[in-house]
Formats: sequence, C-alpha cells, structure tokens
Amino acid sequence: MTDGIAQKTCTPCRGGVAPLTQEAAEGYLSQTPGWELEEARLLSRKFKFADFRQSLGFVDKVARLAEEERHHPDICFGWGYAAVSLQTHKIKGLHENDFIMAAKINLLAGS
Repeated sequence: MTDGIAQKTCTPCRGGVAPLTQEAAEGYLSQTPGWELEEARLLSRKFKFADFRQSLGFVDKVARLAEEERHHPDICFGWGYAAVSLQTHKIKGLHENDFIMAAKINLLAGS
C-alpha cells in the first residue's frame, strides 16, 4: 500500500551511499503501483489526463511537492500526459527517497 511509504519524508542525500540493489528496489516497487524500474537505476511512470490544462495542473502539484520534499523528479508533459522519472543523481541510482516521492506522486494523481 502506498500510504505507508508516502507517510515518510525524503532525507537530504549527501552522496557516499550505495544505490539500492535490484532486489531492494523491487521490494519498494510493490509499494508504488504503476511505476516501472529501469535496471534499478531509474523509476518512471506516465500519467494520462483529458487535456493540457489537467497535465499542467498535475505537474504544478508535483513541482510543489518536490520543493517541499527537496527531492526533484524529471518531468516531461504535453497534451493529455505527464511522464515522471526519479533517480538520485548523487548516487547514480535509486534511493528510498525516490520511492517515497513516487508514492506521494501517486497520491496526488489519485492512484
């Protein structure tokens, strides 16, 4: 369930921490429905909307969340969609923070 991990807060990454292993990342993935792993280095999901305005509204909510959590995704959006990807650049892989953000983004999307 996303509520458990979504209740956590991202912690600042200062580097020097090993990225999650494939096995550990897959464990977190079960808490973030709809998201896909790309070789345990990137977490991504595409969201669909009725029009550009809804896509933009969602992206604005994600941006506000990212500022609050101080953990920023990469976002690409256009008419009817928003593609979000997460990774912790300082460790060149995934960290628990990426899954926390994914769970919180799911809550914003209502899924």
